[in-house]
Amino acid sequence: MAAQILDFYRIRWDYEPTRFPIEWDAHGAVIAYFAPDFYLPDLDLYIELTTMSQKLVTKKNRKVRRLKELYPDVNIKVFYQKDFRALLLKYGIPVAERPHADGGGLAPAGEDTGG
Repeated sequence: MAAQILDFYRIRWDYEPTRFPIEWDAHGAVIAYFAPDFYLPDLDLYIELTTMSQKLVTKKNRKVRRLKELYPDVNIKVFYQKDFRALLLKYGIPVAERPHADGGGLAPAGEDTGG
């Protein structure tokens, strides 16, 4: 859905183009990465969509904070479930709650969720 909105407004985007290392073991090997959902090259902006349960949002917020600590020059904006819902509704796209393996989320109404 986010990609369709970006396409409609002719905003260039790349899907998860960069994996940022955010955690290393004692030997210096990367043990955790964070890959924001979209990169908008014309705006030099990464976008992360978080439409899942609060528990997972909290975990993702920690990763975003860590990314900002390690890479202060990286511009990133997090869109939460309420933000994304408002965006979909603004453009006349009905939304429905859907089951998600990791704890819930949003989908356009009528979309097959595979469950």
